[in-house]
This record gives sequence, C-alpha cells and structure tokens, in this order.
Amino acid sequence: MKTFWENEIVKIAANFSVAVLCMVIFLAVFELVTKYKNWEEIRKGNVAVAMATGGKILGITNIFRYALRHHDSLLAMIGWGVYGFLLLLIAYFIYEFLTPKFNIDEEIAKDNRAVGLISMVISVGLSFVIGEGIH
Repeated sequence: MKTFWENEIVKIAANFSVAVLCMVIFLAVFELVTKYKNWEEIRKGNVAVAMATGGKILGITNIFRYALRHHDSLLAMIGWGVYGFLLLLIAYFIYEFLTPKFNIDEEIAKDNRAVGLISMVISVGLSFVIGEGIH
C-alpha cells in the first residue's frame, strides 16, 4: 500500500496548493513593484491592467507547469518556480528600461491596451523560454 505522500491525489493537491500559494505571493510582489494597484484598476475596468496581470498569472503558472513536469519533489518545484519568477521579474524591469520614451506602468495605468498587450505577451512568451530551461 502506498504511503500518504505517494498517493497521486495527495501529490496533485499538494502541487496545486503550493503553486497557488506561490502565485499569490508573486502577484503581491508584482503589486509592490508596479505604480498602480492591479486589483483596483481591474475592478474599474482597466483592460490594459487586466491583460498585463493576466499575462503575469499565465507566465507564473506556466513556469510552475515546467517545474512540476521536470522535478518530482515539492521542494525542487518551489525552488525552480521561485527562480523562474525572479527571471520573469527581471524581464519586467528590462522591458521598463528598454522603453525610455514612455513609462510602461503609467501607460498601463492609463489603460493603454497596446502596452498592456505587449506586457502580457512578454510575460507569457518568456515563461516558455524560462520554463524550457528548468530541467
């Protein structure tokens, strides 16, 4: 008989719980580094913020998908997920640095959907690159 922690249902629930917890923590970090309040802006109907935040959520969860796929232990998944998130955070700062003619956060706060869309695509796209490196 399998032990409790070897049970597939328990492993899935543990992985899910840890990934959700990490996503909430990482979104809180993004909330601290952006000049706008994500959930307030989304509540107001700011589509650019919704796209940028949705891209971050998809990017973070995609990184955890790769971490789960390539690592059996919960601790390894967390470690690689944190590392992937840090790379995604660095990409956010690089994106801000590479657009000196306007401020990304200010444009997204003003509901500039073009900037929000590019921000979303960068987060999602780089999550595939980061995730592929996690094995």
